[in-house]
Amino acid sequence: MASKKTPEINSSSTADIAFLLLCYFLMTTTMGTQTGLQRRLPPMPDPNQKVEDQKVNRRNIFIVRINSADRLLAGTEAIDVSQLKDKTKEFLMNPNDDPTLPEKQEIEIEGYGKCMVSKGVISLQNDRGTSYQAYIAVQNELVKAVNELRDEFSYKNFGKKYASLPEDKQEIVRKAVPQNISEAEPKDIHKK
Repeated sequence: MASKKTPEINSSSTADIAFLLLCYFLMTTTMGTQTGLQRRLPPMPDPNQKVEDQKVNRRNIFIVRINSADRLLAGTEAIDVSQLKDKTKEFLMNPNDDPTLPEKQEIEIEGYGKCMVSKGVISLQNDRGTSYQAYIAVQNELVKAVNELRDEFSYKNFGKKYASLPEDKQEIVRKAVPQNISEAEPKDIHKK
C-alpha cells in the first residue's frame, strides 16, 4: 500500500494577517487616560522679590490632620469625613463673626466692587502611613466645600452656577471665594 501524503497548509499569508489584526486592534483600542486631582500651582516667584515671613493669625488657620490609621482631626475635634465639608464651609464663611473663626477683609474686586473675603487658610497635614484613599477623600471634601461656596456666591450675584459663568465672572468669584489649601510635608509620627 502506498503511503498517502497529507497536503500542507500554505502559511505564507499568516504573518500578514496577524500584522493586519495587530494594526486593527491598535487603532481601535482606546488607552486609559490617567486622572488625578486638578490643582493649579502658584506662579513662580520673581527671583528679585524679597522673601518675607508671612505671619498668619492663628484663628485664620483650619488645621485638618489625617493620621496613619486614617482618622480625621479637624481643628480640635475628631470627625468623620462626611462632616468635613460642612465644618470647612462654616470655618470659611464665619456667618456669625465668631472671634475664633477667620477674619474677613474688605477688598475691591475689579468688575464687581467691594466684597468681604475670608482670610481663612486650610492646612492639610497627613502622616506617611495615611492611605491614599483617605487622603483623596479628605481632599475631595475640602475642594467640594470651596466649590459649594463659589456656587452659592455665583447664584446670589449672577444667577448661575460657577461652572456656567464666563471666564471674567469666574475670576470675580475666585477672588471673592479663594481656595487657600496649604498641604504640609507628610510626617512620620512613629519615628522618634
